[in-house]
Amino acid sequence: MTEVAVARRQFDTDRVGAWIQDRGVYAAIVVLLLFNLAVNPDFLTANNLQLNLIQMAVVLVASLGMAMVIGTGGIDLSVGAVIALSNAFVAIYLSNTFQLATFPAILMALLAGSLVGLFNGVLVGVVGIQPIIATLPMFIGARAFAQFWADRQTGTIAIRYPESAFMEQLGYGKLFGRVPYSVIVALSLTAVVAFVMLRTTFGRRVVSVGDNLTASRLAGLPVRRTLVTVYVLSGLLAAVAGILATARLGQGGPSTAGLDFELNAITAVVVGGTALSGGRVRILGTFAGALFIQLLLSTLISNDVKPSLARIIQALVIIAAVYAQRGRGR
Repeated sequence: MTEVAVARRQFDTDRVGAWIQDRGVYAAIVVLLLFNLAVNPDFLTANNLQLNLIQMAVVLVASLGMAMVIGTGGIDLSVGAVIALSNAFVAIYLSNTFQLATFPAILMALLAGSLVGLFNGVLVGVVGIQPIIATLPMFIGARAFAQFWADRQTGTIAIRYPESAFMEQLGYGKLFGRVPYSVIVALSLTAVVAFVMLRTTFGRRVVSVGDNLTASRLAGLPVRRTLVTVYVLSGLLAAVAGILATARLGQGGPSTAGLDFELNAITAVVVGGTALSGGRVRILGTFAGALFIQLLLSTLISNDVKPSLARIIQALVIIAAVYAQRGRGR
């Protein structure tokens, strides 16, 4: 009888943990909205919510790539640095120094992000280095290169580019005067990545590699190619996030652009229900996680919480999310 009671208690505990991991982020969003409605009614105005969505867009796009990487059991520390690199490339190539057209400048930024991802992917998938070590060089090097390139070309890190109709629309334009284009880009990419993960062979391979790397190799799956592709996509999506950030800021600043964004991306993915041990990718949960992080930071800022304390709270959120995953790894 006692054993039955213990087993039942363990079963109930597991069910609660599973519910928190799978749906807790949605409940947390509701709690945040209700809290802000009670404390600051202006927080839920259409303009403020729209601003939060615009600010969330950059984190969301970067988090999509991070979700795929974490789904393989890896991690990508270079996301924030790639955002800075993309930010610098777009700003520099649209500056008076180069005067490139908008789309070639954007292509250069996307290429730079993809190359960083390729470097990471080769180290992880081909050389076999642990992801946290493999992505560390670009965590440092990509931002350092962006700063060097900015200094070399303009003599200053803060770079302003001439007005570009496309970039201005991307940063501030709205479809039908209501829906920001940056949000449309972020949501469209979310839908594409969700389709890839749920409906394609590549998506199933990502999950399989994260679930059991050795078994995937023995089954004849292209493990190396899958890992390299995942990191390339992470770099590419981080570059898109950098382009969105540049369009919004109207300037380049590689010292500050994307700073700590790898932490925001990891938080969004983990809070959204994707296990750090791999074997599962929750894209809808990642979207909810990015929204939660943005609302949380906005709530803290609106209540005059110091940035250092805000980071501590974010760290506690990560700890809580990881704790909820205990025993539900792969």
